[in-house]
Amino acid sequence: MTGPDVYGLVAERASSDGKADVALWDRLSDLVDPTSVRPKLANHVEIREFPLKWGNDYVMVANTRDLLHYRLPASERPLLEKMDGTRTVKELVLEEFESTGDLDPDSVTDLVRTLYEGNFFEQGYQDVDELVARALDPVSERRRRARIFAKTLTIEWKRAHEVVQWLYDHGLKYAFLKPVVALQAVVAVAGLVAFVRLVMSGNFTIGGASVAASFIALWILDYFSVVIHELGHAVILIRNGRRIKSAGFMIYFGSPAFFVESSDSLMMDRRQQILSSAAGPYAETILASVSSLIVWWFPDWFLSPTLFVAAALNYYLIIMNLIPLLELDGYYILADVIQVPDLRPRSLGFLRDDLVRKIRHWERFSRQEVGLALYGILGIAFTIFVLYSSFRYWKLIFGPLIEGLWEGGSLTRLLLVALALFVVGPVIRGFIALLRSVARRIRAVVRRIRFRLETRWRVEAAELIDALPIFEDVPVDILNELAGRVRLRLFARNQPVFRQGDRPTAFYVVRRGVLEVVEEDPDTGKERQIRTLGRGESFGELGLVTNAPRAATVRAVEDAELFEVDEGTFDRLLADMVRVPDFEPTLQQLAELRDQPCFAHLGIDQLVELLDRGEWLTVPPGQSLVVEGAEGDSFYAVSSGRFDVVAGGELKQTIGPASYFGEIALLLDVPRTASVIARTPARVFRLDRVGFDRLLAGSFRRGTLDPTIAVSQTLTH
Repeated sequence: MTGPDVYGLVAERASSDGKADVALWDRLSDLVDPTSVRPKLANHVEIREFPLKWGNDYVMVANTRDLLHYRLPASERPLLEKMDGTRTVKELVLEEFESTGDLDPDSVTDLVRTLYEGNFFEQGYQDVDELVARALDPVSERRRRARIFAKTLTIEWKRAHEVVQWLYDHGLKYAFLKPVVALQAVVAVAGLVAFVRLVMSGNFTIGGASVAASFIALWILDYFSVVIHELGHAVILIRNGRRIKSAGFMIYFGSPAFFVESSDSLMMDRRQQILSSAAGPYAETILASVSSLIVWWFPDWFLSPTLFVAAALNYYLIIMNLIPLLELDGYYILADVIQVPDLRPRSLGFLRDDLVRKIRHWERFSRQEVGLALYGILGIAFTIFVLYSSFRYWKLIFGPLIEGLWEGGSLTRLLLVALALFVVGPVIRGFIALLRSVARRIRAVVRRIRFRLETRWRVEAAELIDALPIFEDVPVDILNELAGRVRLRLFARNQPVFRQGDRPTAFYVVRRGVLEVVEEDPDTGKERQIRTLGRGESFGELGLVTNAPRAATVRAVEDAELFEVDEGTFDRLLADMVRVPDFEPTLQQLAELRDQPCFAHLGIDQLVELLDRGEWLTVPPGQSLVVEGAEGDSFYAVSSGRFDVVAGGELKQTIGPASYFGEIALLLDVPRTASVIARTPARVFRLDRVGFDRLLAGSFRRGTLDPTIAVSQTLTH
């Protein structure tokens, strides 16, 4: 199907004086105006709220058709429920403004863009870039999968749900009957007792000429136990009416591994999620117990030594899996029990960024902070302990196997290396993660040194600063001096750049990565995300102008690089800017705008745009800014002075600084319902409808997708 010939239509309707039909351009403008879209959540979208004991409740929103899951703050649920096709994006922004008192278009536009690109709306999304890329490079499905495997070392199977559903319907569902569950418990306990007695007997080792054959059997049993483990996770999803997104095979740090992508479990309640995490180790426990009982009952069977080692290996991996200090099943169980879903990153971030600071300043620790510190410290201690205990365990249980493989020739030595990669995979991965962390720190030092020596970094810093709206009139010589004093700072994921209440010491420009700005409630510990920041955006400059404590915390959502301009350099810049008379007054006006509660959450670029689109007014006593019955098109924010609100000749109320009025006029041509008259000399900021529309459109153009919601929340076992 071909679309209309828009160019021909415009040419046909062009008048003799060269101007196209106004109605046509209005129609085209409406079609491409994102603020006039009426977002409507599709029928396949599910929303579920999860209250947390420690605050920071969240909402999961799922595209159940594509199995895409986003995690949002609980405060976003009312906004989601308003996306029913009856309101435009502009109306949503204004309704949020009226309910919260914050003019924050980004919170709406970013969410709309994210949901649209995730196909959460009835209006489908087409990734044009991907379609063009496929058209330019057409490949078969087999070659495409081969390319994916070459890049990710992963093979994904999309039809796993149908297979597990069939297995559940044709037998596995009976495993949940109470008599069967009781039998499983008896087998699990009896098998563990049998295994302990077998270990104490010392009668089972692998060696001699049969080492290679036994190893192959052991290898097969190990992979079978992994399949049973993953099947345990998957069956819980099926039982609770959820779907398995995919299953597959991956090469993970050199170790072959199977996985089940069980992201749909994020929509289950907390008890069901705990059962889902525990089901894998539980299924593996049953398998290990059955192996132990077979060995106990038939000690002379030729496969008994292999089954013994398989049971030992399974028990070891089960224990490692359930210890919550590793980010495996036990960790997810603990996180759900104590209701801290991001326990590990928060604890490590607290140890890295907050513990020493709180001790140094004798600050009081909350119960949650004590828990985070204990978990982080125990995690470090356990890493040391597991290395030592693993060595002792391997020496006791697997010593004969290792010696036999090593003495069995070249083939068995090769098999020994393969077994080490498979079983010691978690330790290897942890060691590699440690090396990567050290490498990141070394790279950070190298980058700082290079930054001081190389010119191109400073050119990039100067270009980013020059692109900022507040510095657009800065002369080149001042920019050059500023670039010579800029520092490169690197921040790890979850690391704060500064905290709410800190004294301003610098301002920053984002070179790489994404950061979030959050307001913290010191009494409850709850946080509210205000906005996200991406490349080219700046923050912190108005704090240097007003010297007021930081109003919010800024921290990295992912590894980030920032250009830092310290307080001394900024003051020097202001001193040199006497040649640009409008520079410092503009900063003061922006700071005055930021002081208005309704504008407090806008970014510096939005404040500049607001200042460009609106104007400051000085109002004498007795002057009417709004006249009852007249149609209005402007909104007013009161900076100083007091106003009387009069309706029908009767005084309704008196409003003062930090208040606002006239916001409905930004949306509708409706008569004013009251007059607003200055009682005292006043200063107000006026924004008309055209300026608001442009501010809103700019929010769509500039929007930085928040990785905490824009990336699907996944859970891979």
